[in-house]
Amino acid sequence: MMRRLFEALSGALLVFALVPGATAAQVVEHRLENGLTVLVQQDSRAPVVTHQVWYRVGSMDEHSGITGISHMLEHMMFKGSEQYPPGEFSRIVSRLGGQENAFTGRDYTGYFQVLGNEHWDKVMAMEAERMRALQLAEEEFRPERRVVIEERRLRTEDRPNSLLHEQFMATAFFNHPYGHPIIGWMTDIDAYTLDDLQAWYDSWYAPNNAVVVVVGDVDPDAVIAAAERHFGDIPARELPARKPRIETPQRGERRVTLQAPAELPYLLMGWKTPVLKTLDDPADAYALIVAAGVLDSGDASRFARGLVRGREIASSTSARYSPFSRLNSLFTVAAVPAGGTDIDALEAALLAEIERLKEDPIEDSELQRVQARVIASEIFQKDSIRAQAFELGMLQTVGLGWQVAEEYVDRIRAVTAEDVQRVAREYLAPERRTVGVLDPLPIGGEA
Repeated sequence: MMRRLFEALSGALLVFALVPGATAAQVVEHRLENGLTVLVQQDSRAPVVTHQVWYRVGSMDEHSGITGISHMLEHMMFKGSEQYPPGEFSRIVSRLGGQENAFTGRDYTGYFQVLGNEHWDKVMAMEAERMRALQLAEEEFRPERRVVIEERRLRTEDRPNSLLHEQFMATAFFNHPYGHPIIGWMTDIDAYTLDDLQAWYDSWYAPNNAVVVVVGDVDPDAVIAAAERHFGDIPARELPARKPRIETPQRGERRVTLQAPAELPYLLMGWKTPVLKTLDDPADAYALIVAAGVLDSGDASRFARGLVRGREIASSTSARYSPFSRLNSLFTVAAVPAGGTDIDALEAALLAEIERLKEDPIEDSELQRVQARVIASEIFQKDSIRAQAFELGMLQTVGLGWQVAEEYVDRIRAVTAEDVQRVAREYLAPERRTVGVLDPLPIGGEA
């Protein structure tokens, strides 16, 4: 079975290698006079379409006192517009046999639908209508704010690992907007007003601050014509000036300990790292992706072999880095200790693996395995039209451009063992590190 899997993977990589830039030839980009960007990618394997609208506004644009307002507005976008009463948008999508949802991140807010190929024009018209004519009402706002408060309780307050992550980010970033939570601090949520939401909508929800992405069984010319028809008469707006929000230089390790009722301890470490938007040479970003893969990318990775199965001091591990953001971010490592393992011993073991990355060049066989796994993940996600659309929208919205997706495979292949060693030495330094520890208290007050 493993041999068949390897052969299938090799075949997939070979196909991709023989058709360089195949996906790029299918992406059509169009810009309306009002500044709206439209991306269309035809994929006719099934009579299905995903339609997405991305706005270049997220929690990074917020300031103290209104943290989480982007997420709150995301909720309110379903609470009525001039043409559609509260909840009608969702009811129409359901009647059309489609699915919908929305998401807020640090760099963007987005709305999407997945439905049959005969219905995409309808949802495009509906999205255009709520871009121009959202109606915010106090009777809808107050109960929805309670929904968001409860969401924060369930997803953060009642989840110790999530609560640690929130405090970890606030410790890692002093004056950088990634330091506050996407959902917002509870005291800020409690203090939102309808005027706050209206001001946020009026400031950021404009065609010149949006990207429309349509992927699936569509005719690109028809999609562009529809975008002109539905969005073309919405006027552009003068957008707020974005001030530089550069993090104060870190001059030593930072640590935070959270004591909360929990079953198990949890360890989280992060190093400040640049991203594609802030690097002069993008090679460093791709080397950091491979470095994360060396540490944690399946059963053959170093964490799994050495710490989970080998020494049995961790029950789970992770290593993550993404260069696709508007501002500098973190390379993170996390772990849950195995039964009886001291959290200090686990931290020492994780740091030893980081030091090994710096000191010992990666063997060619290990590098090739990690590269193959990273590339395979990118290739296989192309099988989903929603994932394709998300990649296009995210890259365009953060300011990198959708074309970056077409460079990914070649950039990963170009990473050398020396590159991984170099970026580990440069960026995974002790003075750039923040450490978060969950110190569990008895659950339910039990001794």
